[in-house]
Amino acid sequence: MSHAAVPPVLVIHGGAGVIKRDLTPAKEKAIRAALTKALQDGYAQLKAGKSAVDAVSTAIVVLEDDSDFNAGKGAVFTHDGRNELDAAIMDGDSQVAGAVAGVMRIKNPILLARAVMERTPYVMLSGTGAEAFAQSIGMPLVDPSYFRTQERWQQLQKALKEDAAGKSHEDEETARHFGTVGAVALDAQGHLAAGTSTGGMTDKRWGRIGDSPIIGAGTYANSDCAVSGTGWGEYYIRTVAAHAICMQVSEMRVPIKRAAAVVINQDIPALGGNGGAIALDVHGDIAIPFNTDGMYRGWIDASGVPHVAIYGDEDDGTSAPPAPAPADSTDDPDEQP
Repeated sequence: MSHAAVPPVLVIHGGAGVIKRDLTPAKEKAIRAALTKALQDGYAQLKAGKSAVDAVSTAIVVLEDDSDFNAGKGAVFTHDGRNELDAAIMDGDSQVAGAVAGVMRIKNPILLARAVMERTPYVMLSGTGAEAFAQSIGMPLVDPSYFRTQERWQQLQKALKEDAAGKSHEDEETARHFGTVGAVALDAQGHLAAGTSTGGMTDKRWGRIGDSPIIGAGTYANSDCAVSGTGWGEYYIRTVAAHAICMQVSEMRVPIKRAAAVVINQDIPALGGNGGAIALDVHGDIAIPFNTDGMYRGWIDASGVPHVAIYGDEDDGTSAPPAPAPADSTDDPDEQP
């Protein structure tokens, strides 16, 4: 599908959840620097005329390689003490997609998801099969110890003690870690793409897979809209959250801020879930809704200036009320019901 040339846009997230202002200055500085680097590296792809898929995968690799985020190195641990990684990517123009789930030896799961999209007839590969595919295309495997960090290990130990005592987890971050990373991009050709990568939940069991690698739940893109979610994955799956946002934009012509707000701040909480998302439409309009204390997020547009935010009370440029949906108004103000 052909599109008019447009200014490129990139939006990223590093997870929503319990993000309090008790981050140390050094930790906060490091997180903001990583978000900025992800934006700059991904946007450089767009400025060079590369595709939205290139920008999304480049930005996510930066965050997968940074142990402050729950994706790639620094992923949280399962109940059995392993790091099981999921990722997905989707090209909105062609609507082809690729995903991997439950991999344990892939340094950058987003790159393997992209390879699934581009080099196989499948959409999702899992576990040892996905790793065998990686080897077949020359992608090296890493030792599982590569992903381990002491902070994530201690989170698991705390959770296991609470499990053994029959107690619920004391804090939400241990109960439901929201450190998924993701990106959505609009390239100069007017094409959209979305990608998401995660280590899942601390203390997850039995090969649990969340929304991130499921096309339509945590990751989705078409010719009008791209979405990457971050939150309590079971609820994103049940609401088919990313697809639900884009269908409102594509089929109902609802402005993207309103569409994203309805799904993230109404539909998901109504079922008992929470989290956030980044969404981008073909006109370059951005939505970054979340209903948690904070969300690592950033965006860069035609200005070329990266903007990052962490806390809920920080202005991220999307605080204006969502534009009304078409059904909220009438073309004729004098028309009687």
